[in-house]
Amino acid sequence: MTRAPKSPAPPRRLPDALTVLSWCGVPALAIVLLGTIAGDGRSLHLGRDEGLAAPLGMVAAAVLLALPVGWAGRRPVQVLGVLLAEAVGLQAYGERTWPPLLAAVVLVFYITVTRSQRTGAVAAGSVLITWGVTDLADTPGADLLNAFKVPSAHWVVITFIAWILGSWIRLRQHHAETLRAQVVIQAVQAERLRIARELHDMVAHSVGVIAIQAGAAARVIETQPAGAREALKAIEFTGRDTLAGLRRMLVALREADGDGGRTAPAAGLADIEKLLAVAGDAGVHVDIRWRGEQRPLPAEIDLSAYRIIQESLTNVLRHAGATTCRIDVDYVEDGLAIEVLDDGRGGAGTGAGSGYGIVGMRERVGLLHGQFSAGPGPEGGFRVAARLPV
Repeated sequence: MTRAPKSPAPPRRLPDALTVLSWCGVPALAIVLLGTIAGDGRSLHLGRDEGLAAPLGMVAAAVLLALPVGWAGRRPVQVLGVLLAEAVGLQAYGERTWPPLLAAVVLVFYITVTRSQRTGAVAAGSVLITWGVTDLADTPGADLLNAFKVPSAHWVVITFIAWILGSWIRLRQHHAETLRAQVVIQAVQAERLRIARELHDMVAHSVGVIAIQAGAAARVIETQPAGAREALKAIEFTGRDTLAGLRRMLVALREADGDGGRTAPAAGLADIEKLLAVAGDAGVHVDIRWRGEQRPLPAEIDLSAYRIIQESLTNVLRHAGATTCRIDVDYVEDGLAIEVLDDGRGGAGTGAGSGYGIVGMRERVGLLHGQFSAGPGPEGGFRVAARLPV
């Protein structure tokens, strides 16, 4: 009996830079606290005559007071409360309070950047209140006004600077997030428009051909069964081709959900012959002329050229009443030029029935920074011209 191989252990998560920076601040604050305590020679009221116990007590007290800073990256609000309590305690012991208050001001900046505006304001207010309590505790009543003069009032200034700077950075971050959200929304809207154009071009062309062929079959089914049979075959072919195109599009849309199925290549100029055959079956003779040196085109150019010709032929079949149509595809040096000209009723293609098709073609060309025009031809009929840069 073979044993299943053990799954590899998950990799250990490295501490983030903010946590490392917080713990690096512990020895720095401890050194500053030790300097302020030893500078007065008091060691939290441990006398000099107590020998080795005095310096050891100073080191232990400094480390103990600085240790909470290590958790500032993950719990800044709680650490701020501990630092303010330490400042009050140091004032009660007669020690200097500026080291924990300075660390608290740094936390005001961090809390204002990472937390809500109300939390940042409360943090700044708490520091100012603690400063007031510790600074006025030993101030005689006659000298209360002197407590707000330099150098004591510098705590108010640096606290407000930390809060204002943190608020500015937080607003910048919020603005950047808003811009990113707008970019995502615009991308989604652009994708929806692209899908709508694809569906319109595909379905409108196919339904137009099916309607024409069904009408032709209905008219000749009694007198020309062979012709009706050919029309029904054309309907079947068009329907199957449309379903295949819709299936490819749906599979492509589901790829984002992890569907790894293969998709058929998108339509392009290599599939133009199918459009010509369908138009010929519908009674419109199409003459296509290829000019220039044919070369591979970018996928978006190839697809757009195919869709423009497809939509133009759809308008010819459904609205123009034309019998002939000419398509010119010119591979110019800096792009691709397309012209579709029919001999039908000039201007019919701009009616309500094909308005979305003209708009869709214009949008396609506009997204590719090309040129597009549609209107009555110089010698009658209707003309569609597009130039797609490469």
